[in-house]
Amino acid sequence: MSKAPATIVFLHGFLESNEIWDEFLADFPSHYRVLRPNLPGYGPDPQPAADYSLEAAADYLQATLKKEGAHEVLLVGHSMGGYVALAFAEKFPAQVAGLCLFHSSSLPDAEEDAERRQRNREFLQQHGVAAFTQEFLKPQFAAAHRESMTNHLEMLQRIGAAVPLETALGGIDAIARRPDRRLVLEKATYPVLFIAGKDDKAVPLEKTHEESLLPDHCTVLWLANVGHVGFLERPTDTRKAIEGFAELVFGK
Repeated sequence: MSKAPATIVFLHGFLESNEIWDEFLADFPSHYRVLRPNLPGYGPDPQPAADYSLEAAADYLQATLKKEGAHEVLLVGHSMGGYVALAFAEKFPAQVAGLCLFHSSSLPDAEEDAERRQRNREFLQQHGVAAFTQEFLKPQFAAAHRESMTNHLEMLQRIGAAVPLETALGGIDAIARRPDRRLVLEKATYPVLFIAGKDDKAVPLEKTHEESLLPDHCTVLWLANVGHVGFLERPTDTRKAIEGFAELVFGK
């Protein structure tokens, strides 16, 4: 019986799609099987989802892995994709070989975060998704890159503008309602990698430092002059970190 291929699952974030990984995964080592599903409500032909919760997305991911014949996988989740990965790890821990939180966190929203999400929700309802991407996405880049990476910003804005309003509102609500999942990290029997931007306003360094002390086996990549999109701002370094982490997880 042949051994199942080592599988890495890349999960996109809020107002994104699997297209964000196109450039990042070009010429990725061929001995890994790479999956990058579009989460419910996202992608080139988005269909409304009955449930936009992180837990429902974890169930969707589990069904996708079953369909693909993948059992034990390395999860790489960007931002909201990390929240989905944590929900998956909580529900299906035996299927997790490793976990990479790419500008993401196991902590719930603080009070100021909840207030900001409510403001964002109201803006979306009043002005729509395309207008929201014009306001929301530029601050995700570190100040050092906001002018030099306009092509990447425009790509993210194009992807975000195509997300249905229902999906965007469902995503904000799911993120706002997410529980404290630090226990997932404490109980992890697999290695954990954090990739953190020192200029990330969405995931402050203090949060990442606190969480990095929870798992039994944890590595953190701290990146200066990087905001919330290190796969675009520092693709070589972040990809090298994930490739090295995959070697650790799978032994090859």
